Amino acid sequence: MGDFFKKAAALYVDGFREMTWGRVLWVLIALKLIILFGVLRLFFFKPDMAGMTQEQKSETVAERLATPTPAQKEQITILE
Repeated sequence: MGDFFKKAAALYVDGFREMTWGRVLWVLIALKLIILFGVLRLFFFKPDMAGMTQEQKSETVAERLATPTPAQKEQITILE
């Protein structure tokens, strides 16, 4: 079984070593992912609880967990 993993690793290492355009494409893919996630995180996914004290954070989390969403309210009324 260990021989299988050694052969598989050698196959990938050899494949990456022989690439010409593949390296450029992998660099572009990595750059795109870094930019994509960095920009999305920076501008769209700002922390909701930034600037709150620990007590305020815990109250907010407890409130959000205890309050059903509109979709959940709709499901509850359907089940009743």
